[in-house]
Amino acid sequence: MSVDAHIEKLREKHDKISKAVEQAQRAPGASDFEIAEMKKEKLRLKEEITRLNA
Repeated sequence: MSVDAHIEKLREKHDKISKAVEQAQRAPGASDFEIAEMKKEKLRLKEEITRLNA
């Protein structure tokens, strides 16, 4: 897998998690812990994308 393809996969995961976070924040029964974990994963992906683009 090329670096560009890997970055694209990471971006897709980042977008998917971003949408899941937004949806969870609107849901009345969403766990704050679960949302925080998704946000941490989203940040980890963003940092990896940034590192690979450097």
